Amino acid sequence: MSLLKAVLLGIIQGLTEFLPVSSSGHLAIFKQIFGMEDVGISFDVFLHVGTLVAVFIVYWRDIVQIFMDGIGIVIDAFSNLVEWIQSRKNKTEPKYRKIITSAYRKFAMLVIVSTIPTGIIGVLGEKFIDSAGASLLIPGICLLVTAVLLFISDQITDGDKTPKKTTYANAVFIGVCQGVATLPGLSRSGTTITAGLLCGLKREFAVKYSFIMSIPAILGAAVLKLPKMKTDIASASALAYILGAAAAAVIGYICIKTMLIVVRNKKFKYFSYYCAVVGIVAIIGAIVLK
Repeated sequence: MSLLKAVLLGIIQGLTEFLPVSSSGHLAIFKQIFGMEDVGISFDVFLHVGTLVAVFIVYWRDIVQIFMDGIGIVIDAFSNLVEWIQSRKNKTEPKYRKIITSAYRKFAMLVIVSTIPTGIIGVLGEKFIDSAGASLLIPGICLLVTAVLLFISDQITDGDKTPKKTTYANAVFIGVCQGVATLPGLSRSGTTITAGLLCGLKREFAVKYSFIMSIPAILGAAVLKLPKMKTDIASASALAYILGAAAAAVIGYICIKTMLIVVRNKKFKYFSYYCAVVGIVAIIGAIVLK
């Protein structure tokens, strides 16, 4: 893989990861167009890590606070377990610590709950997801589904839920949607933001939730692909991987800022039209090239 192609794929990843048009679908399509079918899934994961850098830059204050509160949750939960064991041993009434004591702690718990179904779907569907981008048909169909979801999202009445009002059932639903959106052509950001809006989340919070909940999902995928990633990087060019990820990070940062404006002004419909056109072209291409 040439450095130019690596940077091009990085730019495509950065543009399409946060704009609701499906990064995996576009990567699959462009690989077919440029004859890059030999580029493995590990390169895609590396590009996702690049866009993850953009999320950290934009939301670093929230992420640091959520991380600290996440540690606090683990400490208090362990303390409560010890208290339960001691109370059983001494036959006394346990005095538990309150786990959720702030909005950020609730946010951290919501992200944890969402990550569980995402991880289960990702592990169980790994082989199918890896093979789904081998042709244009599945990405094309999924892009049409994305178009429908984006059109629906603009019609949803503005919600008022912040972390305090968001339920764990909402978190499970959004996590399931994120897991399904690993299919190439289904926009992760578009799917999860629409899911959040359907659950009644405030539009700004739905965007933040979508981007921050991608962190454990992407890191988890990177860990799972780490052995293969080492092999792929060794057989290709480490510089190509680095430049691709860097391009994805820079463009991704710009697109996160753009998405905040798009969601606030209910402009998803334009991306819906785009996804519909690209999806139809991809399906026609799959039929013609079959």
